[in-house]
Amino acid sequence: MTMDGTITNFKLGNRYDGRKVILKIQNIKSYREAAQLIGRKVIWVHPKKNTFIKGKIIRVHGKRGRVLAFFRKALPGFAVGSRVQIL
Repeated sequence: MTMDGTITNFKLGNRYDGRKVILKIQNIKSYREAAQLIGRKVIWVHPKKNTFIKGKIIRVHGKRGRVLAFFRKALPGFAVGSRVQIL
């Protein structure tokens, strides 16, 4: 079962590397629902090149159902606001 999500922002901090992003997933509204998604694969598809970057959901971010995903390569800045697929 695949789900759709949106990249809302990068996780920022002193050791920022661009590989951790915060995702908002459709129809996920609570911490408990988001916690069940930990470990699932995430795929971001480049809009023009048709290449993709794989990632994984590593933890819940906050109480409103956002999750933190870790990607293998750093995502470009224009990826904020774009869609991802959760497998």
